[in-house]
Amino acid sequence: MLFKLVERRRYYFAFSGLVILIGIATLIYSTVATGKPLQLSIDFTGGTLFELQFEQLVGEQQIRDVFKAEGFEQLVAQKLVPIADQAGETEFPDGSRWSVRTEEAKTEQIDTLLNRLSAELAPLNQDATTTSEVSGAVGNEVSQAAVGATLAATVVITAFIWFAFRRVPHPIRYGACAILAMFHDILVVLTVMSVLGLLFDWEADALFLTALLTVLGYSVQDTIVIFDRIRENIVRRRGESFELIVNRSVLETIHRSLGTQLNGMFVMIALVLFGGETIRQFVIIMLIGLASGTYSSIFIAVPLLVSWEKGEIPLVNRRARENYNLSGGISAPVN
Repeated sequence: MLFKLVERRRYYFAFSGLVILIGIATLIYSTVATGKPLQLSIDFTGGTLFELQFEQLVGEQQIRDVFKAEGFEQLVAQKLVPIADQAGETEFPDGSRWSVRTEEAKTEQIDTLLNRLSAELAPLNQDATTTSEVSGAVGNEVSQAAVGATLAATVVITAFIWFAFRRVPHPIRYGACAILAMFHDILVVLTVMSVLGLLFDWEADALFLTALLTVLGYSVQDTIVIFDRIRENIVRRRGESFELIVNRSVLETIHRSLGTQLNGMFVMIALVLFGGETIRQFVIIMLIGLASGTYSSIFIAVPLLVSWEKGEIPLVNRRARENYNLSGGISAPVN
């Protein structure tokens, strides 16, 4: 059954096409309903920054509960090292100083919030507690850097694969298929984030971009492993059709691909179940993206390469089908 994996490529393309169409529809609906394709966190929208120095140890969840009770739904809490005195010693315990970013707060809201924190959790040291306004410029800069990194990676990956596969017929196709599989994963992750944003008010932050870029690295790495085995088998098995060579190559590498990815998935599942709330969204996006990257490497990039070789892609290399049939399934390797 598995040996005929590539022969069922039309089913894989249909499934991925359906997912992508759902994703595009979701992004359009979210844009119409909320004005944005994704729900954005304060990393992108800006807000108010609280640097809180309590005189006693307090927990993150305690701080979150007070902020939410005052109507602040968007917040990012991070524990800081207590401020040291001139002698280098701290008079406050570890876990008493926190940085909290929220949506924009008015002056009266800030005063009420600080009084409530001091009354319900622990007294605040007024000299070491500060509030300030922050903009979304950092998030925008990170977004621009992420887009630039993706475009640069596209060029570098295509050039690298073209050079590494220069001794096989049509090396540029390998790079193009790897890039298409990578963009498939981008669309899947964006779709999932948009749906979760509509259902559970999940917001895209800087960690989301980190997860997205990490997923792209996993996806391309897995694809190159399979393509490399195809390159080796083209030379070793010149009498076989390209489709048969690809099936054989997938079988020879699938244990490595699944083994590597499943190890990572098991760790992420453990973090989802037992990790803190702060990283749970990041880990879930990573988990979904990793699953998509594994799928796209085997069921998108590789079948797409076969379809291209056989001339099945509309408007692309119309003579490929004739050349494929005349050569018996594959051209001779380039010397």
